[in-house]
Amino acid sequence: MINTNALSLTRYAWLSIATAIATIGLKGVAWKMTGSVGLLSDAIESVVNLAGALMALWMLTLAALPADDNHAYGHGKAEYFSSAFEGFLILLAAASIAYSAVERILTPQPIDAIGVGLLVSAVASVLNLVTARVLLRAGKQHNSITLEADAHHLLTDVWTSVGVILGVGLVALTGWFWLDPVVALLVAANIVWTGYQLMSRSAAGLMDVSLPAKELEKIETLLAGYREQGIDFHALRTRQAGGRSFMTMHILVPGQWTVQYGHDWAERIENDIRTALPFIHITTHVEPLEDPASMSDQALDIPPP
Repeated sequence: MINTNALSLTRYAWLSIATAIATIGLKGVAWKMTGSVGLLSDAIESVVNLAGALMALWMLTLAALPADDNHAYGHGKAEYFSSAFEGFLILLAAASIAYSAVERILTPQPIDAIGVGLLVSAVASVLNLVTARVLLRAGKQHNSITLEADAHHLLTDVWTSVGVILGVGLVALTGWFWLDPVVALLVAANIVWTGYQLMSRSAAGLMDVSLPAKELEKIETLLAGYREQGIDFHALRTRQAGGRSFMTMHILVPGQWTVQYGHDWAERIENDIRTALPFIHITTHVEPLEDPASMSDQALDIPPP
């Protein structure tokens, strides 16, 4: 069965694509009008936004595919490839911006049509800001790392544009042409940090990083209530896979309970966890509380007997 939630998120990727195309045009016009290397750096980052949005569309479509024989846990991890790819493109864009800025420092040039150029760039920034807020809200609502990464990148683009606009404005006020490429270098440094964060988060997801501390705290708080009723737990493991979360756990119940009674309690615990964390898939294993053998299978790698 296709993951309709992931498939429905592609409309946000299309919104990001449309915004990127519009901002590339606007910032390109602003650069051509002014000759500002700072505005050029801003336009280059919008090209990265477009590439990232196209990759996001592809990966969201792939993540929506149903589980199959070769992908029993679904295709959710495809989302991490999107954010890693976008991070890589950001680093390439930063290198290009830095090269152009150093070249302009060595050969300073005046900036033309500053007022109109800045106005066009400001309009593009507003488009990015609105789109970023929509993507961020959707990403948090649907637990999509792809949309969140795209949103944070667009927000970074907004602040980058603000910095560039201030830099070009200072050039107009002071006549110090070197300020424009210096701001461009600061822009490059800023987006390097963004690219690093995106790639680090993607690597963590591909390495089966545990759920965030706040979500683990919710689970532990819930289990604490059951411990007060004589039930215990161990071998709790969690991992994040794009929009899905996975959790495994052993539930220790009194040995005299029937299989049905123990199963009923396990179902109750699983339902409570799913209520607290809606996007989680849970696998539990019921064991007798009094049997010493129940304590010997907690490790991830259990040596053969």
